[in-house]
Amino acid sequence: MTSSAESSMPALLDDFLAYTLAGSRPAPDDAQGVCANDVRWQWLDDGVLQLEPAAVSNPPEGASLTGVRSVLASAGVHGDETAPIELLSLLVRDIALGRAALTCRLLVILGNVEAMRGGCRYIDDDLNRLFSGRHAQVPHSQEAPRAAALENAALRFFADVAAGPRSRGTRWHVDMHTAIRASAFEQFALLPHTDAPLSRDMFEWLGEARIAAVLLHTTKGNTYSHFTAEACGAEACTLELGKVRPFGQNDLARFAGADHGLRRLLAGTHAAAQPSLPRVFTVIGQITKQSDAFELLVAADVPNFTPFEQGTLLARDGEYRYTVSHPEERIVFPNPTVKPGLRAGLLVVETTGETLAALA
Repeated sequence: MTSSAESSMPALLDDFLAYTLAGSRPAPDDAQGVCANDVRWQWLDDGVLQLEPAAVSNPPEGASLTGVRSVLASAGVHGDETAPIELLSLLVRDIALGRAALTCRLLVILGNVEAMRGGCRYIDDDLNRLFSGRHAQVPHSQEAPRAAALENAALRFFADVAAGPRSRGTRWHVDMHTAIRASAFEQFALLPHTDAPLSRDMFEWLGEARIAAVLLHTTKGNTYSHFTAEACGAEACTLELGKVRPFGQNDLARFAGADHGLRRLLAGTHAAAQPSLPRVFTVIGQITKQSDAFELLVAADVPNFTPFEQGTLLARDGEYRYTVSHPEERIVFPNPTVKPGLRAGLLVVETTGETLAALA
């Protein structure tokens, strides 16, 4: 039986994904409102929705908002990575119905909406390589305006006075993806490289979300999580939650750990038991495709984090060679079909002990 709350709920909250895919846009008078538990919501742009509990959006006189957490939760930066998009849409509905608690500011972003509608990864260019201003280098790309819009959405959200000072732990960005191929660790995270120490809070949250492994970047990049970490001071991560599948064909129960972890982050609660921290791998090399003559010398279906021994030739492109130089290196994101000049694979080594021992 449909409850009165469900029957009166705006369509964009009831199924944010379907509303976005349909290209619907609310009339100005219908672009904001109040749902269960006095949570205030506001539609800001195609695939962009902000929600705030009443204590944040309308605080009592004299109340301080210093330290209030602001969380950006994004998915669909690659349009064919559907499982986390579906998770976010269900999360919006549950908050609107009062089934999921919200004690912080939340910005929900569905990233590459046009690619989502087309059932493809991207239209012209990989959106997750166009942040930190790189979109200006491809002005004619259909992804360039969206990259600029998503940068501005994050900057406005984290610059809001309600977010308080830029202290650690008050600004979070969880960017959810799915991998193209299988992985030795089905669900893993990537942390952007910044000058700040690694956060124990982040590692403990990843453990609560049942993330098995963490990949540490050692150089700055052009992903959305790199942008928010660098430009907004956010505790940012990219989550890889399984394999690419069409809408409606995902077993969302497989991602319950990440879903519950995000819901606990928004509710301000923690798992009942102390989580096991994930294993840690650090990037030590990159395979770059230099021309269309590029050859990646691994099986087409090799899983992420497959180990290779020292001396193994992994790629060649004219005079360019990539040979394993450490006793063991694992390959992540091998993809020979990228455009020349782009990354065709990352190489990592395990650094669990020293990384966890040094957490701040």
